[in-house]
Amino acid sequence: MPRATNAAASRERRKRVLDKAKGYRGFRSKLFRYAKDATMKGQYWSYRDRKVRKRTFRVLWITRINAACRAQGITYSRFQEALQKAKIEIDRKLLSELCINDPAIFTAILNEAKA
Repeated sequence: MPRATNAAASRERRKRVLDKAKGYRGFRSKLFRYAKDATMKGQYWSYRDRKVRKRTFRVLWITRINAACRAQGITYSRFQEALQKAKIEIDRKLLSELCINDPAIFTAILNEAKA
């Protein structure tokens, strides 16, 4: 009985990995052995960095809000405390956008929270 290699499925599997590795440099896009490692590592990093991206954007928003608050003579933590007491629920992303694009509205929110 001849040996069965399941060549079609193996070729398809290798082709799938090499397609994912398109655009990688050198061996990493041409040879299955190296492409497999490169794509696995790439998937690991992309999964991890989707979480990191959320973290870094939150830090950016807080930094922007803090800078805008300090220009008005209040710290970020005191501003957040005032927002909670005034029951104003605006997320950091929106506050950050207001700091940049519409400082007048941000100042109005800040004054409302202080009062």
